[in-house]
Amino acid sequence: MIRALSATVGMGVVLLAVAGASLLMGTVDITPAQILALVTGDGEAPEQVRLILMEIRLPRILLAALVGYALALGGVVFQAVLRNPLADPFILGVSSGSACGAVLGIALGLGFGFGFGVPALSFAGALLAVFLLLAIGSKAIGTESSTILLTGVIINAFFTATVMFFLAVAADEKLHAMLFWLYGDLSQPSYRQLALIAPVLLPVSLVLYGLSRHLDLLTMGEDTAMQLGMDVVRTKLTLLILVSLMVGAVVAFSGIIGFVGLIVPHLVRMACGSDHRLLIPLAALGGAAFLIAADTLARTLLAPTELPVGVISAFLGAPFFIFLLRTRGTRWNRL
Repeated sequence: MIRALSATVGMGVVLLAVAGASLLMGTVDITPAQILALVTGDGEAPEQVRLILMEIRLPRILLAALVGYALALGGVVFQAVLRNPLADPFILGVSSGSACGAVLGIALGLGFGFGFGVPALSFAGALLAVFLLLAIGSKAIGTESSTILLTGVIINAFFTATVMFFLAVAADEKLHAMLFWLYGDLSQPSYRQLALIAPVLLPVSLVLYGLSRHLDLLTMGEDTAMQLGMDVVRTKLTLLILVSLMVGAVVAFSGIIGFVGLIVPHLVRMACGSDHRLLIPLAALGGAAFLIAADTLARTLLAPTELPVGVISAFLGAPFFIFLLRTRGTRWNRL
């Protein structure tokens, strides 16, 4: 318990350090003294600095933190439930369903307003994907993980084909918005978005942490878990629904950002082992720090041109994915 608490505090310090560095970085130079003056009220920070920090950078950093937190946490859970070290939060079709709803909203000319438009349709698409997963694969929830994965592949294929259709018929002015969203976009943050996402993440995180022991048992095998008295079907169903809804909620505002749920859980597992009481908080906080860093690179690397954050995460994640494939079965990627 003491080890878990100290490690979590340490990762929290890393997260704060990354967030603090991100506040200083951008096309406009901002000094630590200006931030300190703004926070303490001791001295006057220029109005431009206040607007950049409070209305642009801070909400974007907080949005990146929440999205990275959710994606990494989802990766931990899916890798345990499916007993597959290459699983990530998008493997069951949640991302493609969300993408289908988003491109439909953009094609209809809807905006990114509070609770309406593109985010609302994106979340509806994620819910539809979860419904289809349960309707098609409900009998497979308690059986082989490969059957659940195949159900996810079918759902992904259907929604991906629908997305391709919208891209093919979209007008030029809407095509750019669709593509930018599909590669992950944190460029339109707001405190209202955070107010929608945070209340979802907090209770889901607490429930998932409460099921840490169940996740440990699932990684040992379903037969072992059942012999130890766990209701495997109900537990897996609960985990899949909770994580899918959580990921759908963040993807609705961020677009599709790959590899976060693959890279971060493995890095934490390499360093700290597979005890989910330790893995869940460290991976979640690590995912938040990772995505803040990736988004900082996305908006500063080619400034003033801005890259989709999903491009940065893919550049970092693709080599790591190859590494996992080449070391499959070794201590580096065992659950």
